[in-house]
Formats: sequence, structure tokens, C-alpha cells
Amino acid sequence: MDLTSKQRAYLKSLASVLEPVFQIGKSSLSPEVTDAINEAFNTKELIKISVLKNCADEPKDISYILAERTHSTVVQVIGRKIVLYKENKDNKKIELP
Repeated sequence: MDLTSKQRAYLKSLASVLEPVFQIGKSSLSPEVTDAINEAFNTKELIKISVLKNCADEPKDISYILAERTHSTVVQVIGRKIVLYKENKDNKKIELP
């Protein structure tokens, strides 16, 4: 899903108050972490993830891999924080402008 700049800005404003739901550490993107994030999209449409300093991979690289594996969209990567969005067709909570 491609987001317009207005939609991306709206999602960034919503994400600014969110706490990270997941932390990616030394083991980087294990299948368990990917599955857990994918499962979280069943209840949330917007997820913030923190990449710990002991993770060898770059947060930007991790964000694109996660987006591909979970069929979500990268909203932003700031420092070691990743924000992903995936529209929930059945239980839509976020109305994009």
C-alpha cells in the first residue's frame, strides 16, 4: 500500500504517542519475532518497534524486511524506532485522510 504524504504525516502524529510494542535485539529478525509482529496486526493497525543497540542490522533494512514479510507499510524510521502500518479490513480503527 502506498501512502500519500498527508496520510504518512497523519500516521506519524498518531505514532508519536505510542510506546514500542516489540524490541528487536541480538537475534535480529527471527521467525518468532516476525510471527509475533504479524499477529499483533490482528488487533492494531499501527505498531512501533524498537531496535536495540546490540542488533547488528540497520533499522532501515529491518523495516523493509518486516514490511515485506508482514504485508505492511513502513511509515517512518527515526533513529532506532520503526513505525509500521497495516490496514485491518475487518476491524478498521484508523481512518486515513
